[in-house]
Amino acid sequence: MRTYLDFEQAVADIEGKIAELRAVDSSGEVDVSEEITRLQSKANQLLIDTYSKLTRWQKSQVARHASRPHFSDYMKLMVEDYTPLAGDRRYGEDKAIIGGPAMFRGRSVMIMGHEKGSDTKSRIEHNFGSANPEGYRKAIRLMDMADRFGLPIITLVDTQGAYPGRGAEERGQAEAIATCTQKCLTVGSPIISAIVGEGGSGGAVALASANKILMLEHSVYSVISPEGCASILWNNTDDKGVSKVADAAEAMRISAQDLKELGVIDNIIEEPVGGAHRDLALTVERLGDAIEAAIHEFDNMSPEEVRKARRDKFLNMGRAGLA
Repeated sequence: MRTYLDFEQAVADIEGKIAELRAVDSSGEVDVSEEITRLQSKANQLLIDTYSKLTRWQKSQVARHASRPHFSDYMKLMVEDYTPLAGDRRYGEDKAIIGGPAMFRGRSVMIMGHEKGSDTKSRIEHNFGSANPEGYRKAIRLMDMADRFGLPIITLVDTQGAYPGRGAEERGQAEAIATCTQKCLTVGSPIISAIVGEGGSGGAVALASANKILMLEHSVYSVISPEGCASILWNNTDDKGVSKVADAAEAMRISAQDLKELGVIDNIIEEPVGGAHRDLALTVERLGDAIEAAIHEFDNMSPEEVRKARRDKFLNMGRAGLA
């Protein structure tokens, strides 16, 4: 069954009626095909109207949708001959970040990203996409391998942030994130990063310090979650007990449209109406096209030129607003 967000209730009601009518139509006793077509058209238009004016908090909800595609979903349709590599060669395996070499549209690449899981068992296995230090150290190992063999690096980012547990801190979480970020900035291979869901804090930046940063239309990218911001600034609610989470999301400017305007990301990838979870194949096609175009920009660049382009990109961020 499809999961609906709070602001999609009107769509849910109509699609519920469509499901009931299709059950009647399948019996062959009554022809309700015209009514189904009318209601489907109404639901489609309602989706278009709803998604054309989403608030930043609503975009956060879409980015976290239970059915939103994750790394493993993209791998099944976007690449071939994917070989997952495990372990950081220092402590152990972390399944919140997975990756390995693969064939992407006729060329060898190194691809990695956060995996949140799709059901209770897999979400626990992948720690809900929140990586431990060994996850970031594995990413470093894969980037070194890609650099050695001259493979473009693709990263898919989808995490609320790095895991903040005691064990992670004891094993050097901050150092692992910082070193992974540094590795992104120093490898000679081009890095193309796509924010496909949530891009949260340093846990996201560690895989997104790239030559090109793409975002799916309804993804979000920020230094902290709206809930975390509201908790710090307002203790979650105002004097009347009204949640300030939506206000925090608006103030933080976390949407892809905001970040494109600010120069933090390079391109926005249009999602199917209703979000990426409503049409995985179309989402994969558009994401693949954007990644392929981004990689081609660096085909004739030397490793030194790739590093310089990436360095200049980050040094120039924010300067336009100071001019």
